[in-house]
Amino acid sequence: MKRILTYGTFDLLHKGHVRLLKRARDLGDNLIVGLSTDDFNSIKGKRAYTSFEDRKYILEALSCVDRVIPENSWDQKIHDVMTNNIDIFVMGDDWKGKFDYLKEYCEVIYIPRTEGISTTKIKQDLESFN
Repeated sequence: MKRILTYGTFDLLHKGHVRLLKRARDLGDNLIVGLSTDDFNSIKGKRAYTSFEDRKYILEALSCVDRVIPENSWDQKIHDVMTNNIDIFVMGDDWKGKFDYLKEYCEVIYIPRTEGISTTKIKQDLESFN
């Protein structure tokens, strides 16, 4: 069984998120999503519109997601890879090179982003409606 791990905030879930998750899941048999907690988002200088519990609920409803774990810090990735017996770590290619240090523990794959869509763009578009 191949286990896949990815991370994100997954706020205002959109087709780019779903495409990333489906493509990650297609690489193996089990997809674990590390979901940024509200406190961790605050540390990163981000604010999610949707609470951690609601984002977790939505992700768990997707057939391509097998399990959701909280992401509380930048430093937990090696621990998560090791304790969950991860074979492949996946992130969007906007993070290319940032997680290469994990290659010592598992395969690292950067998946191309879906053009024209992002949570930031959605938030900007909604602001322009006001």
